[in-house]
Amino acid sequence: MASNPQAKRPVSQQPQISAMVEPLFPARFFDAMTAFKRGAALKGAIELDLFTILAEGSQTAKSLALRLQASARGVRILCDYLTVEGFLERQDGKYSTTPEVARFLNRKSPTYIGSAAFFLSDPILMANFHDLAGCVRKGGSVSGNGSLEPENPVWVEFARSMQPIAALDAELVARTLRADVMQECKVLDIAAGHGMYGITLARHNPKAEIVAVDWSNVLAVARENAAKAGVSGRHHTIEGSAFDVAFGDGYDIVLITNFLHHFNVETNESLLQKVYRALKPGGRAVGVEFVPNEDRLSPMIPAEFSLVMLANTPGGDAYTFSELEHMFRNAGFGSVELREIPPSPQRVVIATK
Repeated sequence: MASNPQAKRPVSQQPQISAMVEPLFPARFFDAMTAFKRGAALKGAIELDLFTILAEGSQTAKSLALRLQASARGVRILCDYLTVEGFLERQDGKYSTTPEVARFLNRKSPTYIGSAAFFLSDPILMANFHDLAGCVRKGGSVSGNGSLEPENPVWVEFARSMQPIAALDAELVARTLRADVMQECKVLDIAAGHGMYGITLARHNPKAEIVAVDWSNVLAVARENAAKAGVSGRHHTIEGSAFDVAFGDGYDIVLITNFLHHFNVETNESLLQKVYRALKPGGRAVGVEFVPNEDRLSPMIPAEFSLVMLANTPGGDAYTFSELEHMFRNAGFGSVELREIPPSPQRVVIATK
């Protein structure tokens, strides 16, 4: 039976202003309750290519409207909002980008990450937050398996939209593993998605052979990226769920990037046992995760990531290093270490067979 959303809301009470020393406006709470506007404004500006145009030089709302083929009123309101939020600057009626925006949201910049907005605000993921109270009561997504349904199209969006951010992290991981000085290397890339982690290893090491595992619709993106990188001859694929398909064996490295946080501990340990069997002696499992400190309150991005998993998965979490270490050791691994890869908010867990 459908629940009555009105029944879930606490009864409003009139603030006791007379009891206060002075009237106050709860700006912090108002800002949090309307924070969706900030993401929507950024996404809208990215769709319009506003930041790319402004990176060429400051312009008025009227001149921008002509370039964007949009209404001057709409452009003025959006640009004023983005100025208030600190993403744009305005002087003498002309708008311009901040240096940070010009670096990351100008489509012509080599460090452009604007495409990430289309995954991070994907309607499928956003819908999973519509009943967060229900998620808390249940202890996981109220939408069945959440984002983990087989062949879910959201992961194609992920593979295409998150490439710029993944490319940076993949480069940092390749350096951490010293891929350029490795000998012949057989690499398994689990839940490869865009394939950037395995592809980057292959670019650094011309003797590396990559085997990428993911759903067939997602692997199409990885194949495209491998071809663009010139490594398609050394990039092979296995279509299907990492829990079901046969990996083979003899791997030097198994990449498990942004995957373990989707599942509960028991599921992860079962997968890691499978990974352990696929590795050759001395082989390494390499996890890339949002790893909060043991207090679970810091750093901010990894600590807040648990809420994303609560809404989007049946039992996922942002695991601390001690929790991840316990999983790897229960799967049979010996040494387990944590590596930082600044400036990324993620961390690397390396477990050796």
